[in-house]
Amino acid sequence: MEAINNINLASLADTVISLGTAFILGGMIGFERQYRQRTAGLRTNVLVAVGAAIFVDMANRLNGHEAAVHVVAYVVSGIGFLGAGAIMREQGNVRGLNTAATLWGSAAVGACAGADLILEALVAAIFVLAANTLLRPMVNRINRQPIDTPAVEVTNTVYVITSRERQKEVLDILEQALEQAEYPIGDLAIHAFGEDDVEIEATLAATSVNGDDLDRLVQMLKEQPIIGQAFWSLSTSE
Repeated sequence: MEAINNINLASLADTVISLGTAFILGGMIGFERQYRQRTAGLRTNVLVAVGAAIFVDMANRLNGHEAAVHVVAYVVSGIGFLGAGAIMREQGNVRGLNTAATLWGSAAVGACAGADLILEALVAAIFVLAANTLLRPMVNRINRQPIDTPAVEVTNTVYVITSRERQKEVLDILEQALEQAEYPIGDLAIHAFGEDDVEIEATLAATSVNGDDLDRLVQMLKEQPIIGQAFWSLSTSE
């Protein structure tokens, strides 16, 4: 009978508004992530926002604002475990930090919605979206600037393997692709690779690059029928 006694239509309507807000705003954040094909996309961000809203709304209803504050604290710490799962290390690069931070932001949006702070949830979602969209051109511009550091030098190199006969054609393709991506070549070397192939080694002039951009560029090179292999690597020297 306790379940029947707990039925409160006014409170239920408030819950629907809170969860609906978390669903919509989490969906806005997730759509931007899905569009850029990130690890945590539309569904993940919606689930994080709605999940945080459910816990906070439930605590708010059962024991009032004081309990909700305690639940928010657990949401803040607990979402860190989910974010940690989105962080990967590949070929010397740490990837997924922005995805993890976005999940943290989605949880904050959901917590605001669950605490009936609808306008605050909307403002929070706008700022998370702004960080992922408006700041992107600035980050890309900064990343393409050489780092003038005497102690540590970061080197990004693109490797392409092809046959000796198609060497000139592949070199033109590589140079054009890097030029379109605004990654000038600092050094270029060609080495023998087995009996019939050569390895073209293009060292980029910029010391900091966007790993996702280079991944897409390498994938495009791999799709060329005259290219056998293509990959890139990052190295540091002190």
